[in-house]
Amino acid sequence: MGARVVRGMVLTHGAGGDRDQHTLAAIAEGLAPLPVERVNFPYRNQGRRPPDRAAKLLAFLHEEVPAIAARLGADPGCLVLGGRSMGGRMCSMAVADGLPAAGLVLLSYPLHPPKKPENLRTGHFAALRVPCLFISGDRDPFGTPEEFGAHLPDIKGPVTTVWLRGEGHDPKRADGPIVAAVGSWLESL
Repeated sequence: MGARVVRGMVLTHGAGGDRDQHTLAAIAEGLAPLPVERVNFPYRNQGRRPPDRAAKLLAFLHEEVPAIAARLGADPGCLVLGGRSMGGRMCSMAVADGLPAAGLVLLSYPLHPPKKPENLRTGHFAALRVPCLFISGDRDPFGTPEEFGAHLPDIKGPVTTVWLRGEGHDPKRADGPIVAAVGSWLESL
């Protein structure tokens, strides 16, 4: 890939979480001194539980990421974007829609709703041309390793997968391995 300059990371939360989710906090701490901005979607800051529709979440990312880049004195294309579950999915959709990024870190990506493998969330994969890191539990009901194996080849950028043995959608005992995997992947860019 060559020496891609990464100046920071923007991480977003899952539908029911917030910026203080344990894995997001562990990544921010573990990657220091790299700036890692953990961002709440507006519905969480407003105290609402159900997420806004995708269009509103995407519009927020298209405004917020350039603002974060400006605060860091960086080009938005030098930031890695991502997050947990819905947050990672929204970042991947924003990048597929043209938001610049150095890469994507997708934690527990929701390939489909649980028990609904026919409702795939992969339509934008073919438009992804940046390096992507997928980290998921091998028992995640939102997508099995085999299901991911069938759809990740649609992504045009290089894809790295890390499977957490025995873990589900919210890996409770895996923050250390997740931080190590993200750090190692960043070094490979």
